[in-house]
Amino acid sequence: MIKIISIEPRGGYRLFLRFSDGLEGECDFSDLVAESGSLVEPLRDPAYFARAFTEDGSGLAWPNGLDLDAEALHEEMKAAGQLRVPAA
Repeated sequence: MIKIISIEPRGGYRLFLRFSDGLEGECDFSDLVAESGSLVEPLRDPAYFARAFTEDGSGLAWPNGLDLDAEALHEEMKAAGQLRVPAA
């Protein structure tokens, strides 16, 4: 099971994620923020977006209850070429 071990806001709607398999990368969530819906709307405020967190690594979450599955994020980022092994 892939988990998120750390999250670093990078400005705008970008987050740098580190996963339990050792891979890491930056993801731009602008497309998510552009969607409609009451859970997405608060994320349009960059300060609120930067409040992203993880509970036990199982997903990426925000205080309003919106959450994204860690394994699904990992697979999407991997398919998009956004993950890499950290430099030594």
